[in-house]
Amino acid sequence: MATPAPPLNGLRHLALKVTNMAASRAFYEGALGMTVVWEPDPDNVYLSSGLDNLALHQIPPEELAQYQRNRGQFLDHFGFIVPSPAEVDGWHDRLRGAGATILKPPARHRDGSVSCYVADPDGHAIQFLYEPTLSRQRLTSTKS
Repeated sequence: MATPAPPLNGLRHLALKVTNMAASRAFYEGALGMTVVWEPDPDNVYLSSGLDNLALHQIPPEELAQYQRNRGQFLDHFGFIVPSPAEVDGWHDRLRGAGATILKPPARHRDGSVSCYVADPDGHAIQFLYEPTLSRQRLTSTKS
């Protein structure tokens, strides 16, 4: 019998390769309101929403052509859970106003969820999702 996997606390970290660090950083800081928690050098920055950690890594110039040929091939999208359907609409309006590319406007689904999709400066699809079960969950911090 297989040994059970240890518990997970969710997918709290994502790392993205970016083609333009300044544009990506401005988008995640300005439009999404994330804050920088660590910037070890000009090609790497780590941001936080308070619950999640996002790493941005500048693609080296010698790898850029290969990346552009493969872009979008491996990552479908990533998402942020929001507390209510109205928050999906709010994020859509905020990001449209910030000039973000709207991939899919807010839509209500049969299971009661609501979502919209926008693109970051490199075309990564970001979903803003109200999901009735996940959106009710609250994280608490534990101190060791």
